Amino acid sequence: MSKYANPVSENEYRKITDDLSLFPVSFRINGKQYKGFPSLEFIITDRIFDVTGNKTVKIMVMEYDNDLKITLDTAFYPDYGVYEWTIWFENAGEENTGIISDVCAADMIFEGKDAYLKGILGDHDNQYRPYCHDLSEKAVGFRSDSGRPTHVDFPYFNLEHGNGGTMLAIGWAGTWKADFEYANGSTKFVAGSTNGLCTYLKPGEKIRTALIVIAPYTVRDEDYATNFWRSWFIHCSMPKADASGADIRPFSTVNIAYDTGIPNSDGSISERYYTWRPSLEKMLEEKVKIDFRWFDAGWYSDPEGNTVETDWWETVGSWELDKVKWPDKTFLESTEFAREHGMKTLMWFEPERVTNPEALARNYGYDVNWAIRRENIKAITNNIGDPKCLKWTTDRIIKVMNENGVDMYREDNNSNPAPLWQMLDLKEGADRAGITEIKVVMGHYRMWDDIILNCAKNGRCTFVDSCASGGGRNDLESLRRGVPILRSDSDRESTALRLSMTSSFNKWVPFCGAITKEKAKQLDARGISDKYVWRCSYLPILNVDTQFVQDPNQDFDILRFGINEWDTLKKYTLCDFYVHTPWHNKLDKKGFTAFSFYDPDTEKGILETFRMEECEDDKLTVKLTYAKEGGKYLLKDADTDTVAEASGADLAKGITLTLPEKRTAKLIYIERKTKWKA
Repeated sequence: MSKYANPVSENEYRKITDDLSLFPVSFRINGKQYKGFPSLEFIITDRIFDVTGNKTVKIMVMEYDNDLKITLDTAFYPDYGVYEWTIWFENAGEENTGIISDVCAADMIFEGKDAYLKGILGDHDNQYRPYCHDLSEKAVGFRSDSGRPTHVDFPYFNLEHGNGGTMLAIGWAGTWKADFEYANGSTKFVAGSTNGLCTYLKPGEKIRTALIVIAPYTVRDEDYATNFWRSWFIHCSMPKADASGADIRPFSTVNIAYDTGIPNSDGSISERYYTWRPSLEKMLEEKVKIDFRWFDAGWYSDPEGNTVETDWWETVGSWELDKVKWPDKTFLESTEFAREHGMKTLMWFEPERVTNPEALARNYGYDVNWAIRRENIKAITNNIGDPKCLKWTTDRIIKVMNENGVDMYREDNNSNPAPLWQMLDLKEGADRAGITEIKVVMGHYRMWDDIILNCAKNGRCTFVDSCASGGGRNDLESLRRGVPILRSDSDRESTALRLSMTSSFNKWVPFCGAITKEKAKQLDARGISDKYVWRCSYLPILNVDTQFVQDPNQDFDILRFGINEWDTLKKYTLCDFYVHTPWHNKLDKKGFTAFSFYDPDTEKGILETFRMEECEDDKLTVKLTYAKEGGKYLLKDADTDTVAEASGADLAKGITLTLPEKRTAKLIYIERKTKWKA
């Protein structure tokens, strides 16, 4: 049993699943409002129970008005007291169903006074800025309408209420909304996906809601809530590394395209058949061990089948290797060389967008009817909600991965698809709002599942890299299939921003990565990569940003230092996480940032402290609240190898660290020595 288990939540879960009229969802069918599934109108026709690993799954199938079948797919995690559900609507008849609308995938009340809502906003302009709202002062709402669900707002919430609280998450790779309103000692939480859904279902059509996760906790303490959530996320919600079912462990990547010296029009760089070998051979010569080669955009022919010298963005869609850049089997040769030396390959795709559909049709068998486009919108959305389009797209991706020994699928999406989804709804006629989005998102999950299944059969990675212009697709349902190798595109810039994001984002999504340089612009090939930058970049995924042969001033000693030091501490980055200093934005460099990763089982961890560029103070006192009062601890300074001893009580009260110089970082390894009496 986990130390985070909440037995009370199991009673609540049993209550709502035993009596489905109490289930906390709401919707309308033909204008009639329903809250839960009253037994007089929703007849249960099938029940499935399955205990698998760390969760108990229940699937209940209900019949409504003979032709509409509703499935409640739900699960309970007994080690944590967490429960979740998804609702499915299916037309099992031969006529159109009534209109399904106002679907709230969660419509529930949380009891408890002093309700506060805590969380973070999304990527891009908000850059994972945290918030805290006193719900007694005003109601709070969030709405994401772009189709990239985590760019502006973020569908993860910490609702503190009463003597504890509840962590909440909405898993949906499309549009969503969530509202919180407090009154008289209780908080109403209403959330849904596919904003504006109002559609009938044609015979055979099946749609679903977002995944809703409810994670109650019983200690009103933000550190406790954070680590309860992180522990459940890591042990119960992440994908597996491979077909054996092994957990994903921290890994490193390197994009050797930065080492070609061949810039694209926007400053990005793509590889050629003759550029990879010098980089990899130099890497081996210098004894630099990296786990994945990151093979990024620009490797494909344009829709006419021509080579692309500069523009990667306006030429996507063929998913066929550029024969000039990669003649014959030269790309396979490069992946095999990497694998022979212990390095896997991940490969970039962008399947939700196409360019020049007519040329794709002439040259690659595309159907122009799959392209969703509007004259005043430059980006063209690929309708993977259409089963034929989905198959065409998935087959082309799997083909190029299989033929070239690619280990991991990396996906990007550089446009907001929701306006085009809505346009296609209108073309279907009245009462079809939301149908395109649901089919596309379901198709998207199906595509990832098929790619992962293919990789499992071929001994490759059974998880993907989830990206959408950086951090645009970090919803929980997507992160059951993938990890954000780069949590934000802007994380390739300043260390101040990198520390800011670690202090906020890593509370919610533990497995992620950043770049190991500080740059003036995101796509610059060169930048600062000293000890301070490296230590700012230590996350479960280490994205090594370097040039092996193009930079005559490359310092291989600092490169080896950073990789080797990360290797000694990477295991702690998936343990409990404590932020010891206030959050700051990317422009605020006047203070300290300090945080710990600590394993409560082995009672070992690390403390990282950063005196930022404009910080005038040279001392910081941090309270290590995870230290136990009856324990004795060893604190080893990574720079001097000096070891100090301290009692758990003293560490919890606070230890003072001195960093004499601005823009310096102190790394301390912490280990409980023995039990003793103070």
